[in-house]
Amino acid sequence: MASRFLTLADVTEILNISAPQAYALVRSGELPAIQIGGRGIWRVEAAELESYIQRMYEQTRARATAESSETSA
Repeated sequence: MASRFLTLADVTEILNISAPQAYALVRSGELPAIQIGGRGIWRVEAAELESYIQRMYEQTRARATAESSETSA
């Protein structure tokens, strides 16, 4: 059974980003996460990570479409 929650190390591996980048995504609220205990242990729900990825795809498509229509005008 797949785990419901991922560590920030898991997130860095899945997104192929650095640990500081993953931490910044969580701290900014761009990637929703929960903090467990008082020692800064973060967990990201797998479904939230998938939602984040989908949002990034949508933003990229919108940006590409906007840039495409600007160059054709």
